[in-house]
Amino acid sequence: MRFFAAARAAVGIDELSTTAATIDGALREVAAADPSRWRALQERCSYLVDGVTTRDRATALSGVAVVDVMPPFAGG
Repeated sequence: MRFFAAARAAVGIDELSTTAATIDGALREVAAADPSRWRALQERCSYLVDGVTTRDRATALSGVAVVDVMPPFAGG
């Protein structure tokens, strides 16, 4: 799981390895540097699961190589 922009700032790391079954499970493993900011930000993020965009945090991660956590960006 890779974190970008505001997500990276909130969690305080660039990457996290996980064996969680779903995106939500992986997100629960994050020990954020700024927990309240991280909780609020998760609701607005989209997730790229091996390059496919989703907002469904119940998405299964079995066989997935990379999940990118993408917060909203200015202008899009």
